Amino acid sequence: METSDKKFEIVRADKADIDVRMQMSKIFAEGFTQWLEYFSKDKSIIASAFAHMFVPDQFFVAIANGNVVAMAACTDGETLSVRLDKKELRKHLGFIRGSMAGIFLKKEFEAPYENFPPNTGSIEFVGTAIEFRGQGAASQIFHYIKENKPYNQYVIEEVADTNIPAMKLYEKWGFKEYKRKPIPEKIAKRNGINNLLSLKYVKNEDK
Repeated sequence: METSDKKFEIVRADKADIDVRMQMSKIFAEGFTQWLEYFSKDKSIIASAFAHMFVPDQFFVAIANGNVVAMAACTDGETLSVRLDKKELRKHLGFIRGSMAGIFLKKEFEAPYENFPPNTGSIEFVGTAIEFRGQGAASQIFHYIKENKPYNQYVIEEVADTNIPAMKLYEKWGFKEYKRKPIPEKIAKRNGINNLLSLKYVKNEDK
């Protein structure tokens, strides 16, 4: 089902008429720099290394003029939205860094939720192409998800407290902080992130 309104066409990624993986991965490389710089500072290499990982039926994309301009996953808290393949990572990042990415990022990206609440959607990997930021593409995806998914509430887990643009966007959508996880001091000094924030949106609270 496509949106009937507005500026962008919103489709589930596996239903798109174009090959979306590399375009999604370019958005990922631009938006998740703090997790990825160690493995390569070249965003084109990052995009190639991670293009394989997206599970298309868990993602929605905003499309304009045949290009993916924004993306977000919505899962049930059990189904994975990404699956990392060490062979692909090693091919693009080299054996050592590819292996490390396969170990450490797998823990971050594929870790199961504990006590995930029922009737809840998990919003993951929200990103917008640089040239389309501020134009409402990601907001339109979330609106579409709310209209087409059955969940009464949504969560976004582990947003870096330094990611002010993302926090402002999620607050605009109606998300509120309900939990924070402090970062160990040594790691915080290295990456500048002090806390990872968990956010929640409840449908009947925005009426």
